[in-house]
Amino acid sequence: MTQLMEQIKEKDAQAFTHSGKFHADDVFSSALLLSVNPEITIHRGSQVPEDFKGIVFDIGRGKYDHHQRDSRIRENGVPYAAFGLLWEELGAEILGEELAEKFDEAFVQPLDNNDNTGEKNELATLIGNFNPPWDAQGGNDAAFFKAVGVAGMILDNKLERYRGNERADKRVEEILKQHQEEIASGKKPADEKQILVLPDYVPCQKYLSETDIAFVIFPSNRGGYCIQPQKREYSLNYKCSFPESWLGLEKEELKEESGLSGAEFCHKGGFLMTTSTLEDAIKACKISQQQFHEQVVIVNLGTDEAADALLFKLPQFSGARIVHMELPDLPPMEWDGIYGKSTLEKQEWKAQIKDQVKKILKSKPEAVYVQGDLFAVYPLIHALRKRHMPVLVMTEMEGEQKIVRIPSGS
Repeated sequence: MTQLMEQIKEKDAQAFTHSGKFHADDVFSSALLLSVNPEITIHRGSQVPEDFKGIVFDIGRGKYDHHQRDSRIRENGVPYAAFGLLWEELGAEILGEELAEKFDEAFVQPLDNNDNTGEKNELATLIGNFNPPWDAQGGNDAAFFKAVGVAGMILDNKLERYRGNERADKRVEEILKQHQEEIASGKKPADEKQILVLPDYVPCQKYLSETDIAFVIFPSNRGGYCIQPQKREYSLNYKCSFPESWLGLEKEELKEESGLSGAEFCHKGGFLMTTSTLEDAIKACKISQQQFHEQVVIVNLGTDEAADALLFKLPQFSGARIVHMELPDLPPMEWDGIYGKSTLEKQEWKAQIKDQVKKILKSKPEAVYVQGDLFAVYPLIHALRKRHMPVLVMTEMEGEQKIVRIPSGS
């Protein structure tokens, strides 16, 4: 147990942070301390009392403050704030080292970065909105602790989600290993290799994206069985889809179209089907595999066929179909010498980008290759990344042209 953890868990533990306007940093720092010890007392003030013996954070220029000139920065360039400094010492004891690092990257770092740079963060904005209006009378401690309560619920739920995902991954790993052994031994037929039957529902989409499992079957809480197709890694597309003629059908219509007496429902979006029996669930997967003949698609946005040869060299796209699309026309501009700005209103431009992205995604691409004028391509790249669509761009290293994937995510 770290010294900090021991100090937090002490009887009559005390902590101190700044008063005045609060932010997500001091609020989530407080929530973290209270998550470890709900009995800890957190004080606020403009100056740390000289005789204070407790934990001091986000004030005082000590170990858990970040306002001094020599404040610490992570190796990836994200500066620490108080929340990150506390999490660095407590995280491994709360989640384990590996999960703590993932939690820091996904949850803590965006809040640290917001506090240090002002970079937009919706969660930080939500917490900041708990501050009283500028002309409110009296102090804001009540509002601060109200925000801490909300942050505590968010933090506890997020931590439990991480623990739950870890338990799910271990459970799916066990089930998959048994499935593979049964396929290898002949206990299960070879044509069920890509069909995984779960004894109960377990979240598994992310874990299975890296495997060749195309369908997952599990008991429905409404009776019968659910079937979920699995997406390819870094893709919006399924490894195998239900026949298009099944989508949106249910009961007798679906039974007739599929030839399965136990077929009950197939979502029009293609992400779920239900059957009354396990046997028909497995049959539905096999029929889908037999009828599935989808070719991998790449959208080449803004270039001619010159880049195609390079794209075909990528192992996962060697047999792909490349769809060429032109970059959108530049919006109406207003010029002042060499300086220009768009005359479109923000909402008009956002609507235009949304329509363009919709057109691109209609092709169901595995990735979008983008090349062209930065002003034209940047809004599309940003929008595609928010939709978790892999974006490919060309770069040159040591005189050789190479393709680089920009990570998806907002």
